Amino acid sequence: MNKVITKINNILITGGAGYIGSHIVEELVKSKNNIFILDNLVTGFKRLINKKATFIKGDIKNINIIKKIIIKNNIDSIIHLAAYLNISEAEKNKKKYNQNNIIGTLNLIKACKNSKVRNVIFSSSCSIYGNVKGSVDERKKPNPQCHYAFTKYKGEEIIKKYSKKYNYKYGILRYFNVVGASKSGKIGEIEISHNHLFKNIAISSLEKNPIVNIFGNNYNTKDGSCIRDYMHVVDLANIHIKVLKKIELSKKSTILNCGYGKGVSVNQVVKKFQKIIMKKITINFSNRRSGDVAQVYADTKKLNKFLNWKPKYNHLRIMLQSAIKWEKKLNNINFNP
Repeated sequence: MNKVITKINNILITGGAGYIGSHIVEELVKSKNNIFILDNLVTGFKRLINKKATFIKGDIKNINIIKKIIIKNNIDSIIHLAAYLNISEAEKNKKKYNQNNIIGTLNLIKACKNSKVRNVIFSSSCSIYGNVKGSVDERKKPNPQCHYAFTKYKGEEIIKKYSKKYNYKYGILRYFNVVGASKSGKIGEIEISHNHLFKNIAISSLEKNPIVNIFGNNYNTKDGSCIRDYMHVVDLANIHIKVLKKIELSKKSTILNCGYGKGVSVNQVVKKFQKIIMKKITINFSNRRSGDVAQVYADTKKLNKFLNWKPKYNHLRIMLQSAIKWEKKLNNINFNP
């Protein structure tokens, strides 16, 4: 007979030294749970590792390491973020992305067999929806257009397939555009290869004559630029924790969009940025990027109903200020927004 469980004790975060993972860890260490980070530091960073958590350098492609961690530390809940994220690289090196994002996820789940793991939160992406126009909800059939999105879709399928077999509940979270940095000033986005708008803007804020690149100005939108749903990373981190608690209590699995349900254009972001830094900005318009859709933002009805949740950082100014503040800290420059 299974022992009745009433409390989450030991949480494993894969990719906990990455941008989003480090913010989840920063929130989790405030609780009484034991937090374990597994990261191979390929896309994660030592400076983002929280000292209040137990760090283990390892790779999800190694199933034996994962098994040892889960059994030795009596892991009961997993938040799985470890993945390669570069969309253009994924197109060029599909095998690398299959091995890490798909096989790595399968290893993690198979390592849960005969363990105490009963909750799994999976980091997915709105990119699995493919080409959409406007608001999209969780009922839309996945139609991944790029290989990165395909690996996330396959990850979701693995999580769902094994949930009954290994007796765990899952929360699949489909991120929209994650931005910003922690209020603590200790962590934020470091990686630049993903060409994220807010990261590029924050970097340009350090320049005497800021230049911002915008990909495409002839989309069928109100101002010709792409429309996206930007979400502050701290709000997203808190969603992970709330979903984990909810699936533990309700014993029900779920799939949720993670966004604010509001479309904001790239031009709107740049205009707000100019107001914050009070400098003249040079805007360079270049060709559209392959795979970029004109507009996509989350339908958040299901998220709000499931969690009865309200965001704290859903203002464009707050998101931009936190990104700029973090960039200045990385470069040892004082910042007073």
